[in-house]
Amino acid sequence: MSSSKVIYKVVDDKGRVLIPKELRRAAGINHGDIVKLGIDKGRVTAQKVDLIEIGDQSPQAVEAYVFSAVRTMEKQTLLSLAAKLISLIDENNEVKK
Repeated sequence: MSSSKVIYKVVDDKGRVLIPKELRRAAGINHGDIVKLGIDKGRVTAQKVDLIEIGDQSPQAVEAYVFSAVRTMEKQTLLSLAAKLISLIDENNEVKK
């Protein structure tokens, strides 16, 4: 894709914008990859990253890290992790009652 080609997209009611396939392909962004969003001189930037910045414990960073990590886990490990998460959710719901 030529870098001079301009693509216009409409932001939906939840603030989302679909990155077209040709742009994702050119940037090497695939399903499940982590994308760091930022502002640079008034422009929104999106950059594929392999690691979350050290010290960033925001819910968004933790979620991105977990989704990235589970892509490489064995099925049995994923099942054990899912069981533990369900157990923690159940415990949390009991405490709230």
